[in-house]
Amino acid sequence: MIPAPYTEDTLVQQTTAEYMEQELGWESVYAYNNEDFGPDSLLGRESDREVVLTRTLRAKIEELNPGLPATAYEDAVRQIVTVSASQTMAATNREKHELIKDGVQVTFRNAKGERVRRRLRVFDFDVPENNHFLCVRELWVRGDLYRRRADIVGFVNGLPLLFMELKNVSKDIRAAYEQNFLDYKDTVPHLFHHNAMVVLANGVDAKLGSLTSRFEHFAEWKRLVENQPGVVAMETLLKGVCAKANFLDLVENFIVFDDSAGESRKILARNHQFLGVNRAIEAVRDRKSRDGKLGVF
Repeated sequence: MIPAPYTEDTLVQQTTAEYMEQELGWESVYAYNNEDFGPDSLLGRESDREVVLTRTLRAKIEELNPGLPATAYEDAVRQIVTVSASQTMAATNREKHELIKDGVQVTFRNAKGERVRRRLRVFDFDVPENNHFLCVRELWVRGDLYRRRADIVGFVNGLPLLFMELKNVSKDIRAAYEQNFLDYKDTVPHLFHHNAMVVLANGVDAKLGSLTSRFEHFAEWKRLVENQPGVVAMETLLKGVCAKANFLDLVENFIVFDDSAGESRKILARNHQFLGVNRAIEAVRDRKSRDGKLGVF
């Protein structure tokens, strides 16, 4: 297949994908012209309009919730994928976030013919390695009018939870926000229905935000542990955010929605909040070894 034209931007993409694969344990796939379509294709998509990898999603739901009839798994996938045309992007994202975080409630008949209600897990938040992490470069996505190629989309159990827009080191990352991210939200909004977080970077600097964040609310990730000297670097953000355990922790425990301003805003915890809360939790767990003292937060 013909590769994408080589640019400094694609070098940043390649380096990032390789880091996520080699250092953080994500699988990595280069889509661009390598992707075909159909149930046995590279990603299992039927067309470039699909943004959920339903083949992977169905397999992981069944793996995490074994022994149920096929209708239960099919219903769970349907609820995750189906979107109401009347909802805003933020409202849809909130609904899907709660669904995949808390589990999908399904109803089915057991072997005795009795109706049974169960809540099915979409992720294993306790054991990160029981989930499937996939980093896809140059993913084509088709909207109603336009077709766009995302730099990197991170899928967990088939869901596109991570969107990364990357520029080369000579460009300010504001360009990633203004020229690309905003355009993608307008032209291929369904790519963000299940999105958990957005990364804007240029190979050196990087910032983290949500699909509703204004540029000034995207934040750096400077530390991996508290009291460590702050380092503004893309590698620090990748380690702190995209390490499997941290990524799932952020999805499960550090995302809230705020409607106080009249519109739904998705808020993702910042670096110091993530570290501080987890340190507090560890302090509670270690209380006995500290003679009952929790320390200073």
